[in-house]
Amino acid sequence: MKNKILFLFIAILALPFAATSQEDFRKTAPAPGPAPKIELGQANQITFASGLKVIVVENHKLPVVSMQMFVDIPPILEGPSAGYVSMAGEMLSKGTTTRSKADIDEAVDFIGASLSTSANGVRGRCLSKHKEKLLDIMADVLFNPTFPEEEFEKLKKQNLSGLAQAKDDPNAMAANVSKRVRNGKNHPYGEVETEETISNIKLEECKNFYKTYFQPGISYLIITGDVQKQEAFDLASKYFSKWENTPIKLVTYDTPEKPEATTVAFADKPGAVQSVINITYPVDLKPNSPDNIKANVMNTLLGRYSGSRLNMNIREDKGYTYGARSSLNNDPVIGSFTAFASVRNEVTDSSIVEFLKEINKLRNEEVSEEELTRVKNYMTGSFARALENPATVARFTLNTARFGLPKDYYATYLEKLSKVTAKDVQQMARKYLTTDQAYIVVVGNKDEVAKKLLPFSKQGRINYYDAFGNIIEEVSMPVPSGVTAETVLSDYLNAVGGMDKLNKIENVVIVMEAEVQGMKIESTLYHMAPNKLSTLTKMMGNIVQQSTFDGTKGVSIAMGQSEPMKGKDLENMKIDGHLFPERFYKDLGVKTELKGIELVNGKKAYRIEIVYPSGTKKTNYFDMESSLKVKEIEHKGEALITNEIGDYQEVDGIQFPHSITVNGAMPIPLVLKTTALEVNAGIGDDLFKIND
Repeated sequence: MKNKILFLFIAILALPFAATSQEDFRKTAPAPGPAPKIELGQANQITFASGLKVIVVENHKLPVVSMQMFVDIPPILEGPSAGYVSMAGEMLSKGTTTRSKADIDEAVDFIGASLSTSANGVRGRCLSKHKEKLLDIMADVLFNPTFPEEEFEKLKKQNLSGLAQAKDDPNAMAANVSKRVRNGKNHPYGEVETEETISNIKLEECKNFYKTYFQPGISYLIITGDVQKQEAFDLASKYFSKWENTPIKLVTYDTPEKPEATTVAFADKPGAVQSVINITYPVDLKPNSPDNIKANVMNTLLGRYSGSRLNMNIREDKGYTYGARSSLNNDPVIGSFTAFASVRNEVTDSSIVEFLKEINKLRNEEVSEEELTRVKNYMTGSFARALENPATVARFTLNTARFGLPKDYYATYLEKLSKVTAKDVQQMARKYLTTDQAYIVVVGNKDEVAKKLLPFSKQGRINYYDAFGNIIEEVSMPVPSGVTAETVLSDYLNAVGGMDKLNKIENVVIVMEAEVQGMKIESTLYHMAPNKLSTLTKMMGNIVQQSTFDGTKGVSIAMGQSEPMKGKDLENMKIDGHLFPERFYKDLGVKTELKGIELVNGKKAYRIEIVYPSGTKKTNYFDMESSLKVKEIEHKGEALITNEIGDYQEVDGIQFPHSITVNGAMPIPLVLKTTALEVNAGIGDDLFKIND
């Protein structure tokens, strides 16, 4: 008993010391062990007489095989038809001489495989027992594409729909402007696809691209996974050894360079409450540069993960953004650096100051060992996780062959990573980071942000761009003498038919249709003077939304749930319920202000700011030549809704728009086309009756 008591007494006395020892232990990170060598599998390579390189990496952990025919297409300046190269790649899988698109999809699905095509070739993945079946499909797609006209038009329509959204997406706008200023419009890396260039694409251009550049002499067949190397080589020979090579002519372009001094590029996004910031410039960093691993450590520390300096400063400390990041990309032609974030309007300039401060700090001060270790641990974990994806091994194998990397480059990656020092990081920062030769690209609300950016420009001016990276020369276009918001609105009302005709309208019925992912949407609007409005929206024939306003009160019904209109929505409806409400702005207390002249789709338009008595703001644009309304921007909750208005057609002497493209209300643009429109249709008050 005495021994038990003594043991308990000693244990109690030892508790504080044990706790202290444990706390000390937790304060000190364990010493890192030796970096493991990664076993990716041996790459076995043969080269056919045509120049096609076949590389096989065996990995029998899973009964899966990945196969990729990579065509190393050189940079191509596409010019007025920018976009045809990527479209040609997508068209490969749309039909062959022996299979329709449906046949290809069915054959791939039947064996539980995946297949995709691009401008750089064909890739697929399947169970190892189906590898020859998939390879047969891949070879058919590679050698026998028919480029069907119907699929071409469908793909073209999809691309145009995507661009309709992109030109109103501030992140897409920033990417377009960054590409253009960083690389120049006469370099392939500086080209931007637009609605005009996509519309210009001819099917023959896609076919010619395929015939010219899909050559074995610049291609690699990578086979990785559960396959024996000799079997893989035999299959490659069976399907691809007869591929004949035609040498391609390489075109060289001037290498993009940093600006002589930091410049500011601005794209206007009227009504935006946030600014997208990109600080960017080209860098000479090739994929086989010995700097790559050290430079990646430097960039990761700066802005590549959640614990980076940019994110900890601009998000965690300042609260300016949801996330600040940076990227440093190597490339065989020209690489790039970009630091980026989306921030509130009022802190746009302050955020840029913090970006530049962190970049300069990394150049001027050595990083601590503790921070460096933390970053290297993060990169080690990311590398290990990436290896779980079979596609990673294929990519590593391709990179090794394509860029002439040492055969053990990825196998010894962690070892080289562990040896990166604080001095290496500072050396990379001084070599690849700069604040005095950069493009500061900002997309945001010009009225609230643009002037604040002038101090960052060493040129003493701000360069303005449109959504697709085209420079706007006439950004400060003077308003003609005598033109006011009132005269612009008066000219608009005259252009659509004149007050006499508009005031004779008793009612209007408008039917509009749209298509979303193959589903038909039909919306019918009933207007009755002075300001009664009822809308009925159907999808695939079923009612999904209905709203009614009787001039005083209103109700909305969605998914069977009825909700009365109230607050701002009700007050605004008393104005918006009018057809051509601009007639009544003055009487209804709506304030208007002419904010200047801007370009809308390349044409000059008056910009009118409209403020309702409720405080709701809208921005409308009226074409200077036709006086017709061509664009409207409005905040609805957190969303910024943009309506592009066009295709005016005369009905009973009045010009009605027959096309409205809505951006911001849905993840994709909604293109509404008028299919029926009747003036003074004889509708009655019953349509607008609201049951209490």
